Amino acid sequence: MKLTTVALSSLLAFAFTSNTAFADPKLPGTEQGYSSIEIMQQGEPAKLHWVSVDDIAKSLEGKPPMAVGFDIDDTVLFSSPGFYRGQQVFSPNGYSYLKSQKFWDKMNCEWEKFSLPKTIGQKLITMHQQRGDEIYFITGRTGSSCEISTQYLKDTFGIKNMHKVIFAGSSKTEYTKTKYIKGNNIKMYYGDSDGDIISARNAGAEGLRIMRNANSSYKPVPQNGIYGEKVVKDSQY
Repeated sequence: MKLTTVALSSLLAFAFTSNTAFADPKLPGTEQGYSSIEIMQQGEPAKLHWVSVDDIAKSLEGKPPMAVGFDIDDTVLFSSPGFYRGQQVFSPNGYSYLKSQKFWDKMNCEWEKFSLPKTIGQKLITMHQQRGDEIYFITGRTGSSCEISTQYLKDTFGIKNMHKVIFAGSSKTEYTKTKYIKGNNIKMYYGDSDGDIISARNAGAEGLRIMRNANSSYKPVPQNGIYGEKVVKDSQY
């Protein structure tokens, strides 16, 4: 079903128009990609490599438990409320707040509690825990001396053996998550950004694309499938 212009405008009402301060290096795509917005308007393009949670579970049948990684923002949590508040408080109409340690301290230590869990996050985590897989969370956020993200994720998703959240930070010259994916022997890594897919591949893991919600504060919305990666169905919420 196609969205009307008015409905789409309402959906994107509080989103930023651009966001380059919180990003990985850019690598040209090898395939045609489609943003979450385009998929909402046009339906699921047949040329993308779609997989459901059940498809992933079936592909893992007979394989021993493994380490699996997840990005946080727009992958398992819709954390735009905290980021939007940060922009209002620290740099109205600008993006310099993403370089402010004061913002990250607020986000990591207080405002995380305003993040909404994504249904796809719960489904994937439940499936992997049923297999006995180890769950890791690696975020591109700047770290703080305090954080409530670890406990929040543990409680929200019922993580049985919770590892502390890894705050990898971000860089425009390197993929900061790669060393943590490789160092923890992670075999599958789920993320919404292009950098998540490349970081996983650089570490010898499979990167699977989670669709970023169309009204996320993190813009521009990525082109899903641009590297020929698997795209998880119904993962925008």
